Amino acid sequence: MHAPSFWDAGGPRWPGRLLAPLGTLVAQATARRVARPGWRAPVPVICCGSPMVGGAGKTPVAIAIGERLRSWGVEVHYLTRGYGGRAQDTVRVDPAVQDASEVGDEALLLARVAPAWAGPDRVQSARAAIAAGAQALVMDDGLQNPGLAKTLSLMVVDGGAGFGNRRVMPAGPLREPVREAASRCGAVVLIGEDTTGALSDIGLPVLRARALPGPEVAALAGQRVLAFAGIGRPAKFFAMLRAAGIRLVGERGFADHHVFRPAELDALAREAARLGAMLVCTEKDVVRLAPEWRGRVTSVGLRLAFDDPASLDARLAEALR
Repeated sequence: MHAPSFWDAGGPRWPGRLLAPLGTLVAQATARRVARPGWRAPVPVICCGSPMVGGAGKTPVAIAIGERLRSWGVEVHYLTRGYGGRAQDTVRVDPAVQDASEVGDEALLLARVAPAWAGPDRVQSARAAIAAGAQALVMDDGLQNPGLAKTLSLMVVDGGAGFGNRRVMPAGPLREPVREAASRCGAVVLIGEDTTGALSDIGLPVLRARALPGPEVAALAGQRVLAFAGIGRPAKFFAMLRAAGIRLVGERGFADHHVFRPAELDALAREAARLGAMLVCTEKDVVRLAPEWRGRVTSVGLRLAFDDPASLDARLAEALR
């Protein structure tokens, strides 16, 4: 589903006010849940989380951290819920035999970097990863999951979206109030410019990062492009392509983790043919496409460039100690 418009910072206010009492109940329930002590693993646990529902950029941050730790010689394993997949127990992700319907799209992206474990029980996944040789665990999401104690939690914020109307579900897009989430984090990873003033009163160190397209974007130079995306904020992907100088002749946004039906893909292909354009989507989208469609669509990855990588390195090194 698409997030309702009143969740946005500039959306209508009365639905949020009307639903605020329910949001208070959700916030109280979350506070009781996260207060429970979690299992302390014998290896460092680094959580890339958010107080928001939907995509804030947690997976790209987890990927960047995993790549960084691997470059230091650390045996990193990923833990993820496997949202969108049907796995009910902990599974080690194998992109060669599993697809997004089994383990979720994000798990497949993580497994390209390092061993990844998908499942609802983070402790069970952590134990399996440690038994398989993990020296550090990186969690994609899970800030509100108390089962596993975290060595370092990073709050990921999409600078263009901020915290929406700053209300808790269903009155807004928050899983819990921002201050409560911040109290369990060591720093904020801000992706892009903070256009909503989201960080004005958080009081955490800020690690600034920019989202850049992967090298495959070079193949789009001089081409007409029809871009589509089923991620948390499709506009972010389209803006990244435009900033890279790509000529977009069409943009089609879908809900996060959207499962593309054949009729939708056929319609996109017909529109691209009419416009004389290439079909382009994100890496996260292409792993959800049927195999026969992956060769007909060009995917563009995303990488993060940190303004001050030494500051990130210092926090990671402290977590490893």
